Amino acid sequence: MMEAIGRAARAAAADLAVAPARQRRQALEAAAGAVRADRRAILEANARDLAFGAERGLSAAMTDRLMLDEGRVGAIAAGLEAVAAQPDPLGAVIAEWEMPSGLHIERVRTPLGVIGVIYESRPNVTADAGALCLKSGNAVILRGGSESFHSSRALHFCLVAGLKAAGLPEAAIQLVPVRDRAAVSEMLRMVEHVDVIVPRGGRGLVGLVQAEARVPVFAHLEGICHVYVDRDADPEKARAVVLNAKTRRPGICGAAECLLVHRDVAATLGQRIVDDLIAAGVEVRAEGLRGSRPAEADDFGREFLDMIIAAKVVEDVDAAIAHIRAHGSGHTEAILTEDDATAARFFARLDSAILMRNASTQFADGGEFGMGAEIGIATGKLHARGPVGAEQLTSFKYLVTGNGTVRR
Repeated sequence: MMEAIGRAARAAAADLAVAPARQRRQALEAAAGAVRADRRAILEANARDLAFGAERGLSAAMTDRLMLDEGRVGAIAAGLEAVAAQPDPLGAVIAEWEMPSGLHIERVRTPLGVIGVIYESRPNVTADAGALCLKSGNAVILRGGSESFHSSRALHFCLVAGLKAAGLPEAAIQLVPVRDRAAVSEMLRMVEHVDVIVPRGGRGLVGLVQAEARVPVFAHLEGICHVYVDRDADPEKARAVVLNAKTRRPGICGAAECLLVHRDVAATLGQRIVDDLIAAGVEVRAEGLRGSRPAEADDFGREFLDMIIAAKVVEDVDAAIAHIRAHGSGHTEAILTEDDATAARFFARLDSAILMRNASTQFADGGEFGMGAEIGIATGKLHARGPVGAEQLTSFKYLVTGNGTVRR
């Protein structure tokens, strides 16, 4: 089965690479229309997934990741339209120059080819990944999580409807039709048919992919996001940002998982922030602050994906940096300060994919970065980093033009 899917994807990728931008845009617009028209079927499919998740004891935060409602289905359709409206990345000239030999050289964007996306319980990834791969001229093989099986199928049906409406090959966006994990293992070995794998999920999934894959991987590691409250933080900004960073949607990878507080404001602003979190229903596992319970060593460097946060008092910005280096996952970190020099030090000495100042880590999202959607947040350092949008799903080639030019 996976061999047949891979062969079909490779053939479709060849067609997509030369398909006009207007045709790929038409497919995405038609898919958005299909999502709106089929929203009832999508919600019914999601209800089946929610029932399955309840039987398996999914946490409230994971259930929130899985759940679709009218608003979220509308947002999926709007995301498809936003990706459709973006400038087309293919064929864009990144750089060009003339050589003394008489050669004219251009570096232009090209598709990667076939992308495999392996993800867990968020059904919207089906639409986001399908849209971004199509926009960038790539075929994609989607393998969603078992919890979102029915929702992903319903959304995939809409994507295929868009392909049909635009006259593009249906195999451009394929969904692995089984829950069997053997399909994942096979996908990771399909070097003849898949050019890159994008895993989107927790440490277990990403670790499995990195350990077993023979295909190159864009790693989307867990989001162990830190927020550091400096002694020069604005109190009102800091209280609002921390509360939003943890509680807006605690089950997403951009949710804050660790609060670090400068010792000079620990008893004042830091404690008020902890009290705010507790009042909002967050369990604060604290060291040096009065939390819900004392923190244990393994609470730091942990992705809770729930209404739980670790909190710790640190000596200064350098101690915060050292803690993040030791316990972070390279995803997103934020500093709350009005001091420019301290913020510059935080930005210079940390190398996470996203660094923020006076802003909630919940903005770690391709849509909020103006990309329309994202296929994930790449935490590695090669090729793509941070939110992976359509442009990050391209490579490049050199077009060299001469005039009977020979090398002496």
